[in-house]
Amino acid sequence: MRIAPLLVVADISRSLSFWRDAVGGTVLVEWETYAHLRLGEGELHLATPAPPSADKPDVALVLPSDPSRVTSEVVLHLEDIAALTTRLASSGISLLAPPHEPVWGGERRCFLRDPDGHLVELTQAL
Repeated sequence: MRIAPLLVVADISRSLSFWRDAVGGTVLVEWETYAHLRLGEGELHLATPAPPSADKPDVALVLPSDPSRVTSEVVLHLEDIAALTTRLASSGISLLAPPHEPVWGGERRCFLRDPDGHLVELTQAL
């Protein structure tokens, strides 16, 4: 078994600019309304908003409505958080706050948002 989350995004090409170009994912599938990427040892699915379908009646794919309220996030475990944060900054992507060590220690982490407001955590074990 492996986990491969799906994020609902407004625009596949805009999201690929973030997840592929800035973060460093590899596109496995790209359609107008869907993309599938490899991120290190993990995978990520991107899909545009969609109404319910026969295999998931009463379930619509919708964009996040309030970025200040989070029900999920994508966590990227990194070996070198500084390298990725430098690459993100050179792409014009801002962090919510600089990387720091939480009070419980053992890691350095920071947060940012993807183009649709999904919370992304970058973490590196110390």
